[in-house]
Amino acid sequence: MCHHCVVESVKRRMLSRRDVFRTGAAGVAAAAVGAAATAASAPPALAAGVAKLQDMTHELHHDFPTYFGEPQFDYEQKFSFDKNGFNLGIMTVNEHTGTHLDAPLHFSKDGQAVNEVPIENLVVPLAIIDIREKAAGDADAQVTPDDVKAWIAKNGPLPEKCCVAMNSGWDRHAASDKFRNVGADQKMHFPGFHVEATKMLMEESSAVGMAVDTLSLDFGPSGDFATHYAWLPTNRWGLECIANLDRLPAKGATLVVGAPKHRGGSGGPCRVIAMM
Repeated sequence: MCHHCVVESVKRRMLSRRDVFRTGAAGVAAAAVGAAATAASAPPALAAGVAKLQDMTHELHHDFPTYFGEPQFDYEQKFSFDKNGFNLGIMTVNEHTGTHLDAPLHFSKDGQAVNEVPIENLVVPLAIIDIREKAAGDADAQVTPDDVKAWIAKNGPLPEKCCVAMNSGWDRHAASDKFRNVGADQKMHFPGFHVEATKMLMEESSAVGMAVDTLSLDFGPSGDFATHYAWLPTNRWGLECIANLDRLPAKGATLVVGAPKHRGGSGGPCRVIAMM
């Protein structure tokens, strides 16, 4: 190859690299603009940045209280680091154990399975209705329409596509028999959502989720699961056994529900996080 050809070849390569750098710079600028646009349309807690994270999840173990009373979680270690050079265990778990999601399919014939719940419905504003005072005097206390109205009067309208949570203070009983609270009548006694409050949320808000710090969306003595049957078939979800609601404000947190994604599931244990 002649000297002139070598020079021209080098020039072409240099120009080609400059074009790449120009394109790269433009791409970075476009990405920055895109990020700014995303931030502008993001929920307030995300757009403004996260100042605090709060774990809302109970630790799952063999003896965690269950609705049916029998243990519903087992863990068997099959391989150990000392023996095999790595750790690996096998879990056997009922979908509705510990801090867990009730998918719409749980109480409907053809509602969304847990893998079908849209992710935009799993990162949502959180509205917490505090009924700890009345639950302390009555284990069968329920969130009523009056409780919802009182929350709105104090905090303003419920956020769009929010999760409405009941804070009864019941999570503090998770390590004892009080969590199930079986009475002389052989029924469980713990707080939940009254079906009339449930219907109010369905008719007068865009809430997509409901959360309780007890074993069921319905209060303990319920024999008809009225709240489950009203709420879940509308492709809204429920969270049961949520923890640490008393560490959050009534309004302003964003809830992140780390739901499992097994095909056709009616729910499953979750890692739930609140961001503020």
